[in-house]
Amino acid sequence: MPATPATLPPALRPYLTARHDLLWAEADAFAAEHVTPRAVRMEAAPGRVERKVADLMAARKWFAVTVPSAFGGLGAGHVAKTVLIHRIAHVSAAAAAILQATLIPVGALLHFATVEQQARWLPGVADGSLLLSIAVTEPTAGGHIGGIETTAERTGNQWVITGTKAHIGNSHLAGAHLVLARTAEAGVRTSQALTAFMIESDRPGLTVADHRPGLGLHGFSVGHLDLDHVRVPADNIIGAIGQGLSVAQSSSILYGRPNLAAVSLGIHEAVVATTTARLKARPRYRGTLSDLPVLRDRVGDMEARLRAGRILAYQSVHLLDQGLSCDADLINAKYLGHQWAAQSAQDAMELHGAQALDRDYVLQRLWRDIQHTYPPAGTGEVQRIRLADAAFEEDHIQWSERLAADAARAQPDPTAA
Repeated sequence: MPATPATLPPALRPYLTARHDLLWAEADAFAAEHVTPRAVRMEAAPGRVERKVADLMAARKWFAVTVPSAFGGLGAGHVAKTVLIHRIAHVSAAAAAILQATLIPVGALLHFATVEQQARWLPGVADGSLLLSIAVTEPTAGGHIGGIETTAERTGNQWVITGTKAHIGNSHLAGAHLVLARTAEAGVRTSQALTAFMIESDRPGLTVADHRPGLGLHGFSVGHLDLDHVRVPADNIIGAIGQGLSVAQSSSILYGRPNLAAVSLGIHEAVVATTTARLKARPRYRGTLSDLPVLRDRVGDMEARLRAGRILAYQSVHLLDQGLSCDADLINAKYLGHQWAAQSAQDAMELHGAQALDRDYVLQRLWRDIQHTYPPAGTGEVQRIRLADAAFEEDHIQWSERLAADAARAQPDPTAA
């Protein structure tokens, strides 16, 4: 049943407007009608990439939730983005992952692309004809951006790009990929050595390896891109030459972290709801399992973590929408959001006993899916390093404050003469 403003968590009221309430109800109705029936099929056929859900979300312009109306988007902001991802993830984390993965390169275009480039790419995202991926991770470098080996060499007015990217979300759905490549000689500092390129999926030399299902998120494609002397024009560079690190880091902090916090939150809610329903329905002695104090104690911990994670997820993006400095809050929401959800999922597995081991039981899917919100946009170790920087007041770049101010100054109309 779609949510109504009266049924929304009261703790979120400071962050939600009437427009957010409507979007919440719309997302719940969409999930019930279109995602729930497909979730079982996605789980049963992990080797198949889910495309229909992507088409249905695209038709609602959800991939352009943060894109200004001048380019055909909803222009609804980061809280709205979190609402959509969160509510879809409550039913299917894989479907939510499809949504959130395109939103990351969209953020890069909004903050670093020229007006002409935005007019070239964003209307396609808004009308659903173009999905995007961001391709940073590599097989041997992992999340170490400084270890990127993909190279881009200039030849006249073109760049020739060669390398391999791994674990790329929406790799099989994207019509274009935002690729980070090395454009400087060895020895140049990482902050000046990398450049971001938008590469169309039909460029000669670009191939996407066959889809291989992962531990969880069945239906969501996370594949390899192989680039063999792929040629792109110079006007496919997003940002300036040597600005690739800034493009990647800001997109990860402003979009990747909060997106994954929203996915974790949706999974977390489903874990708690599944567990309480099971304990209330399972007879034991003269009552049910939910009457046993030892079990209620553990459920109390789960509920505490869930409520805290919910606040972190929404408060951080509310600050972002307000143009306030909140990089550490976004990082913390991702870090603790995953950690708390993963702990609750493990507790739920134990509270369910042997029932949790049933392959067809929903809890097993939730436990596997939550593992996928740990590595992307920085592992827990990376998040703690960034949080330590904040504690020592060494986090000098505040992307939330800097880029929000840039966006507030002007969103030019691409149709203007």
